[in-house]
Amino acid sequence: MIDARTTRPDDEMRFLRTCDGARIAYWVSTPTSPQGALVLLHGAASNHTRWSELCGTTALREHWALLRPDLRGQGASLNRGRIGMGEWCADLAALLDAEGLSRAVIAGHCLGANLALRFAARFPARTAGLVLIEPMLPEALAGTMRSIRRLRPALFALVALTRSFNALGLRRRRLEPLDLERLDRETRAAFARGTEGEARLAKYASPLLDLRTTATGAYLQALLAVTEELPAPDVLATRVLALLSERSTLTDPVATRAFLERLPDCEIVTVPARHWIPTEQPQAMRAAIEDWLRRCFPGGA
Repeated sequence: MIDARTTRPDDEMRFLRTCDGARIAYWVSTPTSPQGALVLLHGAASNHTRWSELCGTTALREHWALLRPDLRGQGASLNRGRIGMGEWCADLAALLDAEGLSRAVIAGHCLGANLALRFAARFPARTAGLVLIEPMLPEALAGTMRSIRRLRPALFALVALTRSFNALGLRRRRLEPLDLERLDRETRAAFARGTEGEARLAKYASPLLDLRTTATGAYLQALLAVTEELPAPDVLATRVLALLSERSTLTDPVATRAFLERLPDCEIVTVPARHWIPTEQPQAMRAAIEDWLRRCFPGGA
């Protein structure tokens, strides 16, 4: 079941009610001359505004439907129940069904890239192609993320405890809004002024800041999801575009590239960034996606 309301003249916010009762919010840009659909998946403790700048500037709007969900548990899809790759994959399939789409190109950043890989393995016929922006391979995790992977057993216990508290009615009643389009522009402006930009960018990976905008249980389950094993490369037969940072602070670029090179059809583009490619290099990201879609899907997906 879908209800909708207009948020901009050319963009529409819709709600999908899943078979297990979850309410998923997503935004749709309808093209004037439809040729395909591109689903854009954000990372952990994020939301659809991760893609607002891309959707507002890309030439793809003319021929591609652009769908931006708030993943279950994130943004306007607030959910304090069970959340993980299985639920998210089922939600994406339901989203395609609701929009009458047999398949789509699935793009994602960080956790969203891992989810895109999972979806392609589970629903290969519904995946026309993948755009993986800084995928988080468990074996390639570095720094804080490597430590989080080691703490997976403790995270499972914390999730169970948090959900128990939620069931008793013990939960935060209000979460702060998160506008990543505004935050990205402010961060780039800070970089232009000097070293202030580095400090701002570091906040993108701050758990304390993430928890201001994301329910605790949903955040912990997102961390568990991003540290899960991914499908083997040989089961992924779809076309792939991968965008990697030259100086990734959260993953080992060499290990990530080794995985991607095992995919049957993967084009790898490296850009000067630390991890937050949509923030640091929005124009390069947009150009790479537009060029790849134009070459690989000249008649649409």
